[in-house]
Amino acid sequence: MTMSTPSTAITQPDLPIEVQLGQKLMLDFRYFCSHGQSKTCRTPMTHLPKQLAKVISDHHIGGVILFSENTHDAEQIVNLTNQLQAAAQQSKYPQPLFIAIDQEGGRVARINREQATSFTGNMSIGATYAKHGTHYASAVAQVIGKELASLGINVNFAPTVDVNMNAENPVINVRSFSENPEVVAKLGAAQVKAFEQQGVISALKHFPGHGDTHVDSHTGLPRVAHDEHTIWQNDLAPFKTVIDENPPGMIMTAHIQYPALDSSTFENKHGQQMLKPATMSRTIMHDLLRTKLGYQGVVITDALDMAGISHFFDNTSAVIETFNAGVDIALMPLAIRTQDDIKHLEQLFKSLTLAVQDNTLNRDEIRASANRIVALKQRYLQNIAPASSAIAKATLGNPGHRKLEAELALAAITQVKNEKLLPLDIKTNNKIHLIMPDMRKCEALRQALSTFSKAPLQITCNSLQGFDPSLAAQQISEASVVIAGHASPQQSAVEIGGMEDAAKLEKFALSAQQQPKALKELLTVAKKHNKATVFISLRAPYEIKQFESLSDAVLASYAYNIDVETDEQVTGPAFTALAKVILGLAPANGTLPVTIK
Repeated sequence: MTMSTPSTAITQPDLPIEVQLGQKLMLDFRYFCSHGQSKTCRTPMTHLPKQLAKVISDHHIGGVILFSENTHDAEQIVNLTNQLQAAAQQSKYPQPLFIAIDQEGGRVARINREQATSFTGNMSIGATYAKHGTHYASAVAQVIGKELASLGINVNFAPTVDVNMNAENPVINVRSFSENPEVVAKLGAAQVKAFEQQGVISALKHFPGHGDTHVDSHTGLPRVAHDEHTIWQNDLAPFKTVIDENPPGMIMTAHIQYPALDSSTFENKHGQQMLKPATMSRTIMHDLLRTKLGYQGVVITDALDMAGISHFFDNTSAVIETFNAGVDIALMPLAIRTQDDIKHLEQLFKSLTLAVQDNTLNRDEIRASANRIVALKQRYLQNIAPASSAIAKATLGNPGHRKLEAELALAAITQVKNEKLLPLDIKTNNKIHLIMPDMRKCEALRQALSTFSKAPLQITCNSLQGFDPSLAAQQISEASVVIAGHASPQQSAVEIGGMEDAAKLEKFALSAQQQPKALKELLTVAKKHNKATVFISLRAPYEIKQFESLSDAVLASYAYNIDVETDEQVTGPAFTALAKVILGLAPANGTLPVTIK
C-alpha cells in the first residue's frame, strides 16, 4: 500500500519532555565492551547486552542503526532486532523502535552479501533506464525491502537521489542513478514506493543534494557553489518530484554548505565563524523543505559523528543546532561503546532537557517533532509480530532474488566501444591475460570466463596491488587478448580482500595512486605486441577516458561485488554478466547514465 505524508497532528501531548527527546535520538551500537576504553573497543555488538537494553528502555530511545558489525547471519540478526524491540517495550511509555540500516544495494550493503541479495547498485539501475524504465528500480527495492522486513529491520536509508554531476565525487558516484535529475527522480520515486509497500520506511537522501561535491562529508565539510537556479533544476529536482508524487517516511540531511540557499554563519567550537551546513540550517531544513517543498514527514540527520559536523561541534551543540534547524531525529549523536559512554549519553539528555527548560530549544517544536515520529511509527510499526528466523532464512538470497540480481547485472553492462573485437572468437586453449584491481577480481572473472567459454581457456592474471613487470610483459606477449579492469574511485581495503601474494606485494606493491599509471603501461605493452585489448570500468565510468585510446573494446559494469568467496569459488553478479557479454552469450544493452568527456 502507498503511504501518504505522515500527519503532524499532536497524538500524545502528555509525553514528558524526556520521552520526546529520547524519541528524537537514533543511536549506533556497532561495538560494545563491558570493560576498557571507548576508542579501543572493537567487539561487535551482535547480542543486546543488559546495559544497552537498559539505555533503550530508560531513555525511550527512538531508534537504532545497524552496521555490518551487527549483522552476521539471518538468525543472529532476527534475534538482535527482537531483543531491541523487546527493550523498547520495557519503557514507561513504550513505542516501537526504528531499526535502521544502509542497504542501498551495490557498494553500500551492510548485510553479508553471501546471505542477502545486494545487487549491483544504483548506477547499474540507471544504465537500464533507457530500455527498462523503472522496472529494476522497483523490483530491486521490493526484494531489499522484503529481505529487511523479514529480519525485523524497518527503516532503510535509501534511495540515494543525489544527482552525480561531478566526476571527482568521492562518496556518491555509482550510488547515484544518473546525472539526469528527471531520471533520478523517476527511479527514486519508484524505490520509495516499493520499499514502503514492503513495510520498510524509506529515507530519501542526502537533502538538499550531495551530487556535485569533491569532498566526502565523512572526512570533511563539502561546499556546493551552485547558484539557486542550478540548485532547483538539478540538486533539488528529484527531492521535489518524490515529495510531490510519493512522499517518503523520512528524508536524510546532508552535511554540506549551500551558500546560495543559506549564507548565514555561526560560531563553531574553535571560535571561528562558518557557513551553516544544511543539517543545521533552519532556512534549508524548515523554510525550504517544510514550507516551500511541503514535506511534512520525519527528517533525520546524516550521522553526526561524520567529520563534516564533529570537527566543528561538540555532541550537545550538534544536536541542539540540528533540532533548532527543524530536524526531527539526530542520528549517531555520540558513540556508545562502553559504560562510560552511557554516562556521556545521560549527560547529553540532561543538557537537552535544560535546553528546553531555558528555551534554547522550543518546547512546542520538540513536541510537534516527537509527534511526527510517533505518527510514523503508528503507520508502519504498530502490531508487527516479532521477526522469524525461519522466514528470514527462506527470504534472504532466495533463488528468485538471486535471479533478479543476475538479470540486473547483465541488463546494465554497457558497451562503450567495440572495434570488431567483441564477442571474442574463442579457440581451444586460447590464452587470455587479465589485469584486475586485485586477485579476488582476477579470480572472479577467470572463473566466470572459464565457466561460460565454449572451449578450454588458458588464463593468466596480474593484480594492480603489485606484480612482477617482467612476468606481466611475458604473459601479455603470449596472450591472444588482454582484458583489463579498473575501479575508480579507489576501493576500500575490505573490497580488495586478502588473496594477494604476500611476497609479490612486499617486492612490487603499488599504491592506489600508482595503479592507473601501471595499468596504462601494461596496456601500452599489449599494444606494442599488437594484442587485442578490452578495458572494463568496474565502478564510475568517468575513468574510461584515461584508457579508451589503448583499448579495442570498452565495457562498463558499475559494480564489482564478490558475493561468494570460498577456497573453490569466487563469484559476483557483475563478473558473470561481463563474461557472458565478452563471450557473446548475451548482448550489452546498458547505456551510460553519465557523460564521459
